[in-house]
Amino acid sequence: MMVKVLIPTPLQKYTGDRATVEVEAATVAELIDALETSCPGIKNRICDDSGKVRRFLNIYVKEEDIRFLNNTETPLSDGDEVSIVPAVAGG
Repeated sequence: MMVKVLIPTPLQKYTGDRATVEVEAATVAELIDALETSCPGIKNRICDDSGKVRRFLNIYVKEEDIRFLNNTETPLSDGDEVSIVPAVAGG
């Protein structure tokens, strides 16, 4: 399944300054691996050493936070849009 990934500005140095990348993946975990294949170094910025999505990043599939779905095992469909969003804190 071809999926469109929206890349935040801090990670665009790994994508050749592209704000969107298309990859083939059936789950979010496969998407992260596919991103690493086409954009080496990006996985270490998305995942910690244990392979979990870093706490300061949110990943959305069709505007739904994967933490409230099946996390990295969230299934993807052809044409889905996945957003990687850095968490924002402050007052």
